[in-house]
Amino acid sequence: MRTLHLDINDRGSRYAVTGAPARDADAAKAVVAALCRDKRFAKGTHHSWGLIAADGPVKNDDGEAGAGMVILRMLERAELRDHVVVVTRWYGGKHLGGDRFRHIQTAVRDYLASRAESP
Repeated sequence: MRTLHLDINDRGSRYAVTGAPARDADAAKAVVAALCRDKRFAKGTHHSWGLIAADGPVKNDDGEAGAGMVILRMLERAELRDHVVVVTRWYGGKHLGGDRFRHIQTAVRDYLASRAESP
């Protein structure tokens, strides 16, 4: 499991992105559960994720409407299969509107770039 702590801080909300191999929705949920055992992540407001598995795409917005679909689209473009990507948001008290999608895209883009850079 790889986590990137990002310098995304908008109106008090902060973001991190995590990824790990996963073959199905149950494995993706297990990754999120393992992530939440870390008390920093347990305090995260949303853990949105996407996964393109052999059975097809699966996602979970975790209360951040539309976030899972944004992640899925990016995974499809990157042709990343059997790998869950989780974007964690710590809500800062102010609604971000559409800006939250830009931050999710930045988080996933940074994660995909970090995968490409390391063996």
